[in-house]
Amino acid sequence: MREPGVPIDRVAADRRVLVAITGASGAVYGLRLLQALGSAPGIETHLVVSDAGWLTLRHELGIGPEALNPLVHTLHDAAHIGAGPASGSFRCQAMVVAPCSMRTLAAIAHGLSDNLITRAADVMLKERRRLVLMARETPLHLGHLRNMVSVTEMGAIVCPPIPAFYLKPETVDDIVNASVARVLDLLDVPHTLSSRWAGLHPAAETV
Repeated sequence: MREPGVPIDRVAADRRVLVAITGASGAVYGLRLLQALGSAPGIETHLVVSDAGWLTLRHELGIGPEALNPLVHTLHDAAHIGAGPASGSFRCQAMVVAPCSMRTLAAIAHGLSDNLITRAADVMLKERRRLVLMARETPLHLGHLRNMVSVTEMGAIVCPPIPAFYLKPETVDDIVNASVARVLDLLDVPHTLSSRWAGLHPAAETV
């Protein structure tokens, strides 16, 4: 784990994880994921935020680049299509779009590498690396569902941030943490964000 006061760019990392924040509601999922990755050992976190993502971060959380910079190794410009994550030779083991707007989902599904987020996602798919999309929209029309099928067939994992009420959350933080915990499990990153289901007590199953 990173020692207090040691700059994040000086920490030896075993794995790189790219996080993208897009314009769907739920910017807190991206923030909480960055916080969790930042406290995990051996993770070098990269971040890219779309223009709409910055709008949502400011509207929902009241934060901008100055709050996210300290949490990551590198904050990339979404318009910089020549950045490292745009190439398969950039050794990035996983990418998470948190949250993933329907616009970004559609662009990934159709291979439209029109910004660094969608290009990096395309790279993850072609290199057969883990790509997790926290798709955030409701209700869903047929186009949304077809795009989810398309990205799943290409190898991505669609992981909507749906509350797990069986864990009996008491706060919004509990709900957010449970969804981010599921993503960390998909990345094989250890965490203590949320409790794990251990089964019902036999007495609770009696009618």
